[in-house]
Amino acid sequence: MLSIEIPKWLWNETWWSWNRPPNEPYLFTDIACHYFNLGEAAAWFMFSVLVQLRWRRYRRSRLELLYAIAFLTFGITDLIEAWQLTSWLLWCKLINLILLLVLRRTVLRCWYPDHHLF
Repeated sequence: MLSIEIPKWLWNETWWSWNRPPNEPYLFTDIACHYFNLGEAAAWFMFSVLVQLRWRRYRRSRLELLYAIAFLTFGITDLIEAWQLTSWLLWCKLINLILLLVLRRTVLRCWYPDHHLF
């Protein structure tokens, strides 16, 4: 019985959802989680734009475009998370985060050693 539930827990579990039945009020944690993720998505979108603008100005590597796209996709995952948090979304966010960190390290180390934020 337990082995049947593990794949569901790893891939298909819904951990949180913005949708509530009409007679059930939203909790403070629901509201905080929803709006925090919307704000976080906006921040990732801003980083995506900043990286793309830097690339347009200097054009040091096309790898920066992938870096900007990684920020964009991370923002999209936060938009999805604002309405529903599932196991598959957490896996996508983890893979995207690892990609972001690798790209950040590569881009900053190779072409922008004096930059520290993005």
